[in-house]
Amino acid sequence: MVGKHQNHSPRFRSKSLILTLLLFSFSLLVILYTFSSSLSSPNPSNQTETSFVASLEQFLIHKAPKLRDDTVRGESDDDDNLKKLESMVFERENRLLNEDPGYPTEFPVKVYVYEMPKKFTFDLLWLFHNTYKETSNATSNGSPVHRLIEQHSIDYWLWADLISPESERRLKSVVRVHQQQDADFFYVPFFTTISFFLLEKQQCKSLYREALKWVTDQPAWKRSEGRDHIFPIHHPWSFKTVRKSVKNAIWLLPDMDSTGNWYKPGQVSLEKDLVLPYVPNVDICDAKCLSESALMRTTLLFFRGRLKRNAGGKIRAKLGAELSGVKDVIITEGTAGEGGKLAAQDGMRRSLFCLCPAGDTPSSARLFDAIVSGCIPVIVSDELELPFEGLLDYNKVAVIVSSSDAIQPGWLVNHLRSLIPSQVKEFQNSLAQYSRHFIYSSPAQPLGPEDLTWRMIAGKLVSIKLHTRRSQRVVKGSRSVCRCDCWRPNSTTSSSLSPLLS
Repeated sequence: MVGKHQNHSPRFRSKSLILTLLLFSFSLLVILYTFSSSLSSPNPSNQTETSFVASLEQFLIHKAPKLRDDTVRGESDDDDNLKKLESMVFERENRLLNEDPGYPTEFPVKVYVYEMPKKFTFDLLWLFHNTYKETSNATSNGSPVHRLIEQHSIDYWLWADLISPESERRLKSVVRVHQQQDADFFYVPFFTTISFFLLEKQQCKSLYREALKWVTDQPAWKRSEGRDHIFPIHHPWSFKTVRKSVKNAIWLLPDMDSTGNWYKPGQVSLEKDLVLPYVPNVDICDAKCLSESALMRTTLLFFRGRLKRNAGGKIRAKLGAELSGVKDVIITEGTAGEGGKLAAQDGMRRSLFCLCPAGDTPSSARLFDAIVSGCIPVIVSDELELPFEGLLDYNKVAVIVSSSDAIQPGWLVNHLRSLIPSQVKEFQNSLAQYSRHFIYSSPAQPLGPEDLTWRMIAGKLVSIKLHTRRSQRVVKGSRSVCRCDCWRPNSTTSSSLSPLLS
């Protein structure tokens, strides 16, 4: 038997070798095919998308996840859920206080994202997706509705990042948690701007009330009275009918408008809320674009937009009258449609300075259009509050002047001409570095606006915990402390604080 086995051994080894080679070749072909397919069809999650419409299309069709968490959805007649949450929060925070020397100011910020009914989230996104090509849809002052929604789409960019799989996320400043007791903050993913512009008036008000009830029924809301809840309310008209009921929450805003035209006194403050940049209307002028446009910037000062505005925006008409016909200055009335966008983009890329006056509110998307276009902003808006100013120094990227100076005959142009080339170059270099802070994207990028949002919000955590705990133990009728809403509105004019402190 042994001899017989030895006689057939070479033939057996030869067949085995052939079979092994065949299997190896087949495996190699499979690997090469898979690799070539991945090259021809790249993973969308590895690409950075900055267009709201394109990102939304990809999100709704390919990436919309099935959200599951422990959110309380029904009404409860007792306080069991609240007491249970309070007990778990105390246990966690007491443990961290004793074990973690960085608590509570360390990163990442821990955010619980509510899973709200689809009518507050996905249904509204689909509504925009299915109607955004209806360009005839405009506001009373002629602004294209869907362009306005894109400008204020910070609610989408933040939410899309938070609910993405961790393997696809790039931010280290924030992490999503799936248990309420583990959260520092609670994000409310309600699309207030889309609902305001695309729903009938009464339908919108009804949806606002439903959203309000849904959120305020949650144990976490009751525990803090909303102080650790984040509401994206980025258009000044949105959520207006129910704002008083969420006054303690953190509002994500386009500006503070301390003139009182859009927010009631005490409703918003730098201490409680956060200013976020508009989504730019124009395409980003990248490093190649900046290099190519450097010699083309022959216009000293450029403005294209509406010259007739309300409130603080009345300064536009005065500036238009003062600057009209001045050499190397272009001031034109313009529209916000596609043609207007291209004209504005071209004008900004051919100019050294871009005029950014107040609009109906102190802020305007034009400021961020100028920044991403490499055009030095000239800010004329006395009541303006700027995004991420705890992290960014706008004196490095913008010329900031008072309205009273700007309208003096010849003053503004002479001031801009007085800047020597090295100063202009310094502004331009800073703009090239700063533009990344104002470009929303999917996936969200480190040092982008989504990242800076959470870095700024992290700074509010200790104050929120203080006021939450204080509210839980203060007895009725006790003396209240002076908070941010006790102070006078922001102003560019200096004034003594002695009457407030007496």
